[in-house]
Amino acid sequence: MAQRDYYEVLGVSQTASGPELKKAFKKLAMKYHPDRNPDDPQADTKFKEAAEAYEVLSDPGKKSTYDQYGHAGVQGMGGGAGSGFQDFDVGDIFGDIFGDVFGGRRSSSRRSARGQDLQYNLDLSLKEAILGVKKTIKIPIHKSCGDCSGSGAKPGSSPVKCSQCNGQGQVRMQQGFFSVQQPCNACRGEGQIIKDHCGACRGAGVTEETKSLSVSIPAGVDNGDKVRLTGEGSATRGGSPGDLYVAIQVKANNIFERDGRDLYFEAPIPFEIAILGGTIYVPGLESKIALKIPTYTQTGKIFRIKGKGAASVRDSRRGDLMCRVIVETPVNLSNAQLKIFKEFTDSLQSNKHYPMKESFKKSSDSFHQE
Repeated sequence: MAQRDYYEVLGVSQTASGPELKKAFKKLAMKYHPDRNPDDPQADTKFKEAAEAYEVLSDPGKKSTYDQYGHAGVQGMGGGAGSGFQDFDVGDIFGDIFGDVFGGRRSSSRRSARGQDLQYNLDLSLKEAILGVKKTIKIPIHKSCGDCSGSGAKPGSSPVKCSQCNGQGQVRMQQGFFSVQQPCNACRGEGQIIKDHCGACRGAGVTEETKSLSVSIPAGVDNGDKVRLTGEGSATRGGSPGDLYVAIQVKANNIFERDGRDLYFEAPIPFEIAILGGTIYVPGLESKIALKIPTYTQTGKIFRIKGKGAASVRDSRRGDLMCRVIVETPVNLSNAQLKIFKEFTDSLQSNKHYPMKESFKKSSDSFHQE
């Protein structure tokens, strides 16, 4: 039976790009992989056909030869019938497409191990979060063992190369016409075996301890922000330590409410200042701030104090303070004061001195007349 055209096998055009070829092959490989179709004798053939097509077309040199001479041009190059395809390592292709799903390609040397990343939840006051602060934290970590320098082997000895995988950490398994790689069982993929374990860490290469760290929190952080401390996570045997992530949690404030860069708060003003005007002092992040109140100020009036709000970790420009004033009615007046106040209020004319009240009255009357 004549071989099918490789482009036809993958269902792509001759101008298909590398990513398009990869996507097409991945789809076919997932569909016809023998492990997924144990009862379908044709699946193995179709799977092999798709792998062969992709192996040729994904290689620019082989693809060029195939485009010019067809199947005859790639005989002996790792593609085409009778070309020795039975020795082709399908795992090499899968390493590029599926990662470790089918046992992909590994480098000849064992991949360097890396310790675990850690997270520390740090509570900050609103002021600390906005202005920035330095904090000292204590965290439990795994540290490289000082007795064996992190090797896990007894001082004076060293790990030996694994004889089963020859120090590669991977062994190759032949499954039908293709071969796959998997971690070596003898050394658990490390490529080395410890015969004499370190007594201090019992071969782990790491010991547990509590570590104090000074953390500089930048100005403007907010809930959910994280500060990364590179290399301050847990160590692992024979590898580099992970990172420490300091997760920010800002405690609620009883005065300010944050909205991005702006801070909102409410401030009471005396009855007389609301009428006569004057100056009140409101809280700021660094110090108190003088705020001028004009005459006849009503409850709910919002005053903007520019540049005294919060910053952002990405931009040092600060937002504004937004002060909403509430006119406070005086209480606990004496009889004499109440008499004076009544004389004063009796002198007021409703339509002249209470425009909001008169406007509301007209709207109410109009509503009831409808």
